[in-house]
This record gives sequence, C-alpha cells and structure tokens, in this order.
Amino acid sequence: MDERLAAAWRLLPGYLGQHVLLSASALALGLAISLPLAVAASRNARLRWIALLLAGLVQTIPSLALLALFYPLLLALSTLSRAVFGAGFSALGFLPSLLALTLYSMLPILRNAVTGILGVDPAVIEAARGVGMTDRQRLFQVELPLAAPVIMAGVRTAAVWTIGAATLSTPVGQTSLGDYIFSGLQTEDWVLVLFGCVAAAGLALIVDQLLGLIEAGAARRDRRRVIAGAGGLVLGVALALAPLALAGKPADRVVVGAKNFSEQSILPEVMADQLRIAGYAVATKTDLGSVVAYRAVASGGIDAYVDYSGTLWANILKRTDSPPRQAVLDQLTAQLKARDGVRVLGPLGFENAYALAMRRDRAQALGITTIADLAAHAGELKLGSDFEFLSRPEWAALRTAYGLNFKAERRYQPTFMYKAVAGGEVDVISAFSSDGRIVADDLVVLADPKQALPPYDAVILVAPKRAGDARFTAALQPLIGAIPVEAMRKANLSVDRDADKATPESAARALEAAIGR
Repeated sequence: MDERLAAAWRLLPGYLGQHVLLSASALALGLAISLPLAVAASRNARLRWIALLLAGLVQTIPSLALLALFYPLLLALSTLSRAVFGAGFSALGFLPSLLALTLYSMLPILRNAVTGILGVDPAVIEAARGVGMTDRQRLFQVELPLAAPVIMAGVRTAAVWTIGAATLSTPVGQTSLGDYIFSGLQTEDWVLVLFGCVAAAGLALIVDQLLGLIEAGAARRDRRRVIAGAGGLVLGVALALAPLALAGKPADRVVVGAKNFSEQSILPEVMADQLRIAGYAVATKTDLGSVVAYRAVASGGIDAYVDYSGTLWANILKRTDSPPRQAVLDQLTAQLKARDGVRVLGPLGFENAYALAMRRDRAQALGITTIADLAAHAGELKLGSDFEFLSRPEWAALRTAYGLNFKAERRYQPTFMYKAVAGGEVDVISAFSSDGRIVADDLVVLADPKQALPPYDAVILVAPKRAGDARFTAALQPLIGAIPVEAMRKANLSVDRDADKATPESAARALEAAIGR
C-alpha cells in the first residue's frame, strides 16, 4: 500500500471520531434550540419573521468566516473568566467550532419545523380542540407527529450541511476530516485531499440515509423504520467515538501547533519526536493562521509552536522599524515574556523570510534584480501572495518604502501561488526564503536595499504554563541553532515536489537524521 494512503488510514479513527463528535454535538444543539423556537414562531408571526431572518442571515456568512469569528470572541471571554474566577476555558478547537456549526445547522431545521407545524390541516386542529385536548396535548399528539416528516427533511439537510462545514474547523484548531484536506492542499498531496473528501462525503451519505429511514418511518407511521434509523445512528456514533474513549487523555499530554504551509507541517513532527523521547504524549494542531497560533500559545491552547521573528515583530508587537537581527530577537524575548508570559526558547538556526520573487527569465527580460527595480515596472505586473501577506504590516512597509502599485493582486494557497508564478499567471510572488521551490522553479529573490522587511528567524515559542517546565524546555533545547537553511530547504522540497513526494512525517525523519537528532 502507498505510504501516504497507509498514513491516511492510520489517522482515520481519530479524525473520524472528532468529526462525528463535533457534527453530532452541533446538530443536537441545533435541534434543541430550533424546535422550541419553531413552535413559538409558529404561534407568533412577528417572532417567526425575526427568527427566520436571523437564521437566514447566518447562512449568508461563509462557514469558514463564521468559525473564525467565534475564536477571538471566546478568547476574550476566556481571558475575562480567568481574570475574574482564576480559571478560563480553551477558546481553540472544539468550542468555537461547535457554536458556529450550531448556528449553521439551524435554518433548515427551523424553516421546515415552522412549515410543518403551520401545514397541519386546520380541520384536524379543530377536531383536537373539540375532543378536549389541551394546547400541550395538541402539540405533542397531533401537530408534531403530523409535521415530523417535514421536520426530518430539514434535519437531513442540516446534517449534511453540518458534516460538510465541519471539515472547515481545522484552521481554528479542531481535529476533523478537514485535516486531510488542508494538509493535502498545503503539501500538494492529492491522495490526502481525495481521502478527506471521500471520507466526509461517505459520512454525510450514511447519516443522510439513516435519517431518511426515520423520515420514511414518520411519514408511514412505521416504527420499525424509525427504530432502525435511530439505532443505526446511535451505533454509528458509538463506533466512531470508541477510539476517542479508549485513547483517553494522558495526564502528561502536550500539544504542538503549526501554521498552514509545508515547512510548518514538518517542524511540528520534529518537535513532537523530541518531546516523545522525553516521555510526553504529543498531539498536533496544524493549519492555524498566524494570529490564531500566537493567541493559542499565549492562552495555553497549544504548548509550543514555531513562529518567525519578523512575523511576531510586525503582527504581534505592531512594530514598523527594522533593527538588526539580534536586537529583534532580544526585544521579542523580553516583550513577549513581559506582555503574555510566552517564552522565546531560541532560534532554530535558519531564517524563513518573506521575499518577493520572480521567474528568472522574466526578471532578466525586464532587468529587475531588486525591489527598487521592480517598482518601476509594478504597474504592468501582477502580484501573487499567500492568504495573509497582503493584510500584513510587512506588505504595507514594502509598499510605502518602494511605492509599489501592481496592476493586479491575487491571493493563493502557497502551493498554488508557486504554480501561478511558474505558469505565468502572476509575475511576482511573496515567496518564503527557506522554500525549496525557489531553486526548483528557478526563481530569483529580489534584493531589499532599503531593508523594509525585518529578519525572520524561525523561533520556538513556549506557552506560559510550560515556560518553567524544565523537562519540557530541555526536550526542545537540542533543536536550537541546529537546523541550517540548506537542510530545511531540502526537507521542504521533499514535501512540495511533484515526483517522489514525501510525507511530512518522513521529511521530518530525514531532517532529524541530517541534523543528528
């Protein structure tokens, strides 16, 4: 069996269990809120209009944006709780995903339940009143049973939507089948992408069919179908959650975080191996955005991750000056500790700087070797960037320093950004200096004579709760200053290249061998 496919199968029980737990919890909570609201809305036209309007409004927000919006809100509430009560809760992962998906599930349930209740024949309602039924008896013995098939149709729609949207919970730190898709996209591993898509689609189809049994049973008053569908759902959820229950949560478990590009899929594996040797049980949370990752380590949602001095300098400390490399590291170390209790353990030994890069033949044809040269041609050229760069302070600093004004600016997932410049769809990209694709694609990195960009040393950040843990920091200390940029580029290229593609795990093992760890 292909190594990548075998690795995907090994991860399936954990990913599936987490996905089912999140989806089932969100759907159950959505039902618990929507059904009573639907009953009240069916009795009050004004409430019905407001409830359906708000539920519809939620649907207009992209599900990924809705997931992301809950993270800073919950982080603020957790910080407030910690300040008032001395204890907070994790704002990363399950909770923001649960709340966002609950809102996302409500519209089809609410709309169908209101439609089903209002669609009950008025003559039947009048007959129920005539035999002396109370409002409560009429609701539970007449209206809801008659509306059940329509309500179940809404539940089926909500279930499929929720299972699909749950794959987007990865960027806020929740493990799901989306981990396959995001990891596959960042490393251009289509086996993983396809595996994740098939697994999520298969889960949605199975759940839809089981709910369809319940819907058919409700329509035909066939208890056997209802019991078979409900029993299948209960059994399926139990089987999916069994690996999570059996695994438990080790007392000494730590979480290593990572961002959403190839290098960040390799380094957490290297850190995890060092921690396992020290006796820790290790989990990883990947595909986090820059600000989400830092907030997660500062709040204790993750225990450690690798970030870059320039990113922290500009995004976290909001600094616009560009002092020498060592001054940046010294000030980061002092200010992050004083402000957030985050410990900068030290630099890994290489720099992964943002840089503007072009295809060599294109740069030579235009006579461009520096960003200053680029500025004279920018109005005729198209810029491609990763998702973050154009919103970051570094881009604002570059644009101000050189007067850059491109003909067009496009955002890409990093893998597709490199393909875009190689294929001529864009002329310039915001490359990463430790990326092996710079050499492989024969790109030229443009010099920054005005030093508008700060240094970007890769550094290990440790959460406040682990900053004083001598065993934890000692396990990671051997990595400090141990990874040269050449070794990192080679590891990155092994994951990014089209032929003989390595998994992040195997690339991490090769990197460890190269640096003697």
